[in-house]
Amino acid sequence: MKILAAILIWLVSLATTAQAQSPQPDWCRTLPNAKYKTLRRIPLADTWFEVYEVAHAVFAIYEPRQSEGTIGYLIVGSRRAVLFDTGMGIGDLKKLVSQLTKMPLVVLNSHTHNDHVGDNWQFSAIYSMDTGFSRQSAKGSNSDAQKEIQPSELCGDLPTGFDPKSYATRPWKIARYIHGGETIDLGGRWLQVIATPGHTPDAICLFDKANGLLFTGDTYYPGTIWLYRPETDLAAYDGSVRRLVMLAPQVKIVLGAHDFPIAPPSVLPSLLAAFERVRAGKVAAVPAGPGKAKYKSGDISFLMKAKE
Repeated sequence: MKILAAILIWLVSLATTAQAQSPQPDWCRTLPNAKYKTLRRIPLADTWFEVYEVAHAVFAIYEPRQSEGTIGYLIVGSRRAVLFDTGMGIGDLKKLVSQLTKMPLVVLNSHTHNDHVGDNWQFSAIYSMDTGFSRQSAKGSNSDAQKEIQPSELCGDLPTGFDPKSYATRPWKIARYIHGGETIDLGGRWLQVIATPGHTPDAICLFDKANGLLFTGDTYYPGTIWLYRPETDLAAYDGSVRRLVMLAPQVKIVLGAHDFPIAPPSVLPSLLAAFERVRAGKVAAVPAGPGKAKYKSGDISFLMKAKE
């Protein structure tokens, strides 16, 4: 029995050592992202999030150690604040936000994919687009969340107290429905809701016209834009991008939801031009996994369904 026990201990030791020595995913080599050194980081004692002030009273909340590189935004006025997306639901976002503002808080989601609504459950005032996709997302899910914490999707340790086995996108309650064209008054700061369906049916952007800030969610971000999911509508996406291009002369900063928060307004006409070239068949497809292809035009790239 002693020999058997010793063998078992040895095998466990070997497995633990192999796990500890297993190489990190290739994308981890890009961290830390050198571009973030150009931004003002807010020093906070948090092991999961990084926070940067990207404009006056606007905070980018970044999750660098998960492959999505998700970015949410806390936008603060004199009477209340908007939290635009709640990220993966891996870190304690409510605790973090409470350190940044004491204002009453409204949550808006750029869209309701799991990596943008993960901590919705922590908040009570959640405004949502009035779509069936939004209502279905609010019921929560498990499978997409579990895919996000596979070893290939993570760099370093998960937060203390996080339970991977029970990780899921928890259900949340919609407090009020909103519609494109509405304006949300934060007190000295007004945010216009712009319906931008395409990536999902419930996608929106927020426009702070007075400060020239356009928050684009997943309609634009400086990385490969995903347009292959079943809920994606390419014709609707085209119309939404055209709507944003019309705003470009009034925009000073474009703030997307992944990778890096700051882009110039010139990316908007570039986005439209790139998308039109792809749809016209002028961009070569590069296979990118089963049923998917990547299309790159200039600095803009899209992950789409492969053409049959």
